[in-house]
Amino acid sequence: MRDFVYPPVVGLCRTAFKVLDVRFQLTGTANVPRTGGALIALNHISYVDFVLGGYGALPSGRLVRFMAKEVLFRNRFSGPLMRGMHHIPVDRSAGAASYQQALDFLRAGEVVGVFPEATISRSFELKEFKSGTVRLAAEAGVPVIPMILWGTQRFLTKDHPKDFARHRPISITVGAPITVTPDDDPGAATDALRATMAGMLDETIRAYPEQPAGAWWLPAAYGGSAPTPAEADRIDREELERRAAKKAQSQE
Repeated sequence: MRDFVYPPVVGLCRTAFKVLDVRFQLTGTANVPRTGGALIALNHISYVDFVLGGYGALPSGRLVRFMAKEVLFRNRFSGPLMRGMHHIPVDRSAGAASYQQALDFLRAGEVVGVFPEATISRSFELKEFKSGTVRLAAEAGVPVIPMILWGTQRFLTKDHPKDFARHRPISITVGAPITVTPDDDPGAATDALRATMAGMLDETIRAYPEQPAGAWWLPAAYGGSAPTPAEADRIDREELERRAAKKAQSQE
């Protein structure tokens, strides 16, 4: 696959990281295979997780094709970039096409990035996982590479203003490849993947150099003031209800 857009974007991001003096803590990046198809599963806590997740694969020389909301591909600014970097548009009302495109990419030896939670976690802990990740890996015959991002929520996330302050630590932890076969139960395999990533997230949070009590970006279970998972789920439901009501009103 020819990439004319992706390398310059990577260069711009590297420059931005230097200007911001982002203090990366990279662990286990060698687990991203240098050749062949692989499916990277990431936690989702920020709108910039695509950028930082891709950065975690660069030490292995890989460019990640992320599955992302279709609306990003229709935007006049992000659309050309998303298409140029060969990311995969996901239309939730017609998911078969995006699934097939991801499958084709994986079989062609590409690295595809997915967020099993499907949306940003307001609690910054893991939400429930969709089973599509393990189903895709099993059908393509590629390993699942678990990746945890931490600190990205401090840049840009839901319910908080953007803050690209300098000298911020960002942790990226990559776990060992996980093999999933067509004979494995998708539900059990999904639970196992989530449990693995929950353990990785706990280790990454505890190793993070900043742990201010009461910080909005720190989970409640770690002494922060972020919503608990139950509170975050309630806020998510209320948000969906408002969107549905607004959509219904516009159609009247």
